[in-house]
Amino acid sequence: MNMENNCMEDGEGETSPGLNISEGESNEKSSQAMKGNEKIDLVHSSIQKQLIPVIGMEFETEDLAFKFYNAYAYSIGFSIRSSCHKFKSGQLRDRLFVCFAKGKREIDKRVSNVKYHRAETRCGCLARMKISCHLNEKYHVIEFVSEHNHVTTSPSKTHLFRSHRKITLAQIVEVDMADSSGIAPKATLEFLSRQAGGRESLGFILDDYKNYLHSKRTREMKLGDTGGVLEYLQQMQLNDPNFFYAIQVDEDDLITNIFWADARMMVDYDYFGDVVCFDTTYRKNKEGRPFAMFVGVNHHKQTIIFGAALLYDETIQTFTWLFDTFVKAMS
Repeated sequence: MNMENNCMEDGEGETSPGLNISEGESNEKSSQAMKGNEKIDLVHSSIQKQLIPVIGMEFETEDLAFKFYNAYAYSIGFSIRSSCHKFKSGQLRDRLFVCFAKGKREIDKRVSNVKYHRAETRCGCLARMKISCHLNEKYHVIEFVSEHNHVTTSPSKTHLFRSHRKITLAQIVEVDMADSSGIAPKATLEFLSRQAGGRESLGFILDDYKNYLHSKRTREMKLGDTGGVLEYLQQMQLNDPNFFYAIQVDEDDLITNIFWADARMMVDYDYFGDVVCFDTTYRKNKEGRPFAMFVGVNHHKQTIIFGAALLYDETIQTFTWLFDTFVKAMS
């Protein structure tokens, strides 16, 4: 289901364009809210009535309700997010779609140590659409609030909001072709933007492009579809029973970290492992993943390798697994 189930505290949220709440006089905020509501009334008068939520409106699924309210939000100039399910007596199910500016940011005790503060994007906006459903029935709109307490965004910036960004299947095909051809993401984005008639018509931004490529390359490392990595390690172990390798996977069976060491490395460590140097500064592969090496020096003052690893990231959990695996490999 393509909806944003952001079950978050009021202190968390997305940084969105067109809204930067600063401390000011209450009359100034009221003036902004009045201007925003005037804009909403003007937009309501210029769009078809069936595109405006009303009490009693029906939807077959939650996803259709989300898409409808998101399309309405695009016309007005704001982003939306959805709350968690609520169950009442095991029969009634509610879903609440709210403006991105709902809630307030909690006070952070570390605020005095922060040099650059994020722009405040939440101002307690009450704009919302609430739907409810009995079991085996359609969803009905039971509440709709159109008034905002902030100025909504201009049409030229609405496409930057998170709920209005999505890469289509046709765009994914073009992105994959450009990536396989070695074209840089920025150049590809510029080409697709011109093809779509401008950035505002493209439907996604550079961050979405990079996130897609990252998730795609991660999926390619899935067990059983590793591009020959797992098969290569297994073949090495068949050729040399002393060859050691270990693979760490996440909850989705996606490979995160790989470590390997052959018999020569283990013998070298047994003789010259008094001092070990560990380094993760090399990122030469296409995916930019950290390549780690355990190295030392032999009696000829030559550099020797005790083991190597291809890592997903450089977190404490990753290094803990890597060092434990290295100890196990070297007995």
